[in-house]
Amino acid sequence: MDPHQSSREYAESLDIKDSLRHLRKEFLIPTKIDLKSNSLATSSHHNGSSDELSIYLCGNSLGLQPRRMSARIQEHLSAWATKGVLGHFLDHNDTPLPPFLHVDDAAAEKMAPIVGALKSEVAVMETLTANIHLLMSSFYRPTKDRYKIVMEGKAFPSDRFAIESQIRHHGFNPKEAIILLEPDDPSSSTVTTSHVLSTIDANAASTALVWLPGIQYYTGQYWDIKTITAHAHSKDLLVGWDLAHAAGNVELYLHDWNVDCAAWCSYKYLNSGPGAIAGLFIHERHGKVDMQAAKQGKGGYRPRLNFVPIPGAGGFQVGNPSALALTAVLASLEVFAETDMKSLRSKSVHITNYLEELLLQPSSNGSSKPYTIITPSDPEARGAQLSVKVEEGMLEGVMVELEAAGVVVDERKPDVVRVAPAPLYNSYTDVWEFARIFRAACEKIRNRGLKGEAGSVMAEAGKEEKGWNSIK
Repeated sequence: MDPHQSSREYAESLDIKDSLRHLRKEFLIPTKIDLKSNSLATSSHHNGSSDELSIYLCGNSLGLQPRRMSARIQEHLSAWATKGVLGHFLDHNDTPLPPFLHVDDAAAEKMAPIVGALKSEVAVMETLTANIHLLMSSFYRPTKDRYKIVMEGKAFPSDRFAIESQIRHHGFNPKEAIILLEPDDPSSSTVTTSHVLSTIDANAASTALVWLPGIQYYTGQYWDIKTITAHAHSKDLLVGWDLAHAAGNVELYLHDWNVDCAAWCSYKYLNSGPGAIAGLFIHERHGKVDMQAAKQGKGGYRPRLNFVPIPGAGGFQVGNPSALALTAVLASLEVFAETDMKSLRSKSVHITNYLEELLLQPSSNGSSKPYTIITPSDPEARGAQLSVKVEEGMLEGVMVELEAAGVVVDERKPDVVRVAPAPLYNSYTDVWEFARIFRAACEKIRNRGLKGEAGSVMAEAGKEEKGWNSIK
């Protein structure tokens, strides 16, 4: 990277050339004043103030709020207020929202292209963990000889707990039934595709299901879904994917890749709000309705008013999904509909590469950098996230410095900062500012030996029994 490319002016020139830059205006970005305020008074940027915006690079944990979301939710409430039960059936000419009865179909239709699926293969419903349980109730069918599950060793805790409970439900011991995929190279944090395939080969005769992450939450590694799925199928194995960090982040072709099933949340890159209703995928070859089984209550299908079971992923719905919760998802999916995943992925690759180049620039004084990037350097093997590992004892101090400067990222104790430039709303200038602030913070903490024992919202919450470090 030459001196010109490392300047703020160069970052601003990239923003001018960015064909997606107009989408940034679709989101509410907290100002630095907002972040420090202990009041929910009307945010300054809602009033058109020029208060300086924060540098929000935390969409891998919670995406920003689309501006149109409050309007859509109010329209839903107005429909309920003015139509009551008739709101289930009536269309309105002053809102794009469908009648309550069809809001789940509308959400599935808008979600399907984001994950590369047919509309009938997608249901927007429940939470991620609940959907994992529902999927495993159908796709994990252990026998005496084939009862094991292949999963990653550093899976998100809720995935691990769900899988362990399903194994116990079938009368097996998780210690014997779980095959953990760990990095084949002890010096690396990532797992190679060849290691995944060889592990499947070695355990195929005793395995009932493979359950893996599309993108690993800690390292940001993008797993080769197409190759792994095809290989598992060649061994007569079913494969499920946790796409919490992949949906809305990278291009997915779940139908064409013949993925059996998948689940994801919608509050990260899909920007639908804290704890938003999640998504589920069932390939059409698994979604046929057995009418006789359904009538006997064996199918798990949710009936419409005429009590005809729904084919496809919609048949996994348990009761009526919340129309209010689905309205929030629809508001966000409207923004996605203004572009496509190919364009978003193209910007994502470019802006993440730019972030990496800025972080890897040599120090002006020639000293070694007090951090390393543990995310794969290959753009095809990562999404919109770089996980940066700082030297021992530096994390909390660095987080304090970042928050003081109005930077929002998240941490993974004991030593990792996760940085996620979301292509829908992050700019190249955001990335440039973050790199400048982060490098300066690292040097300050290393040189002064500061530990940041208090003051960081993220760091302090992580110390609580139910704080950030425990639940996220």
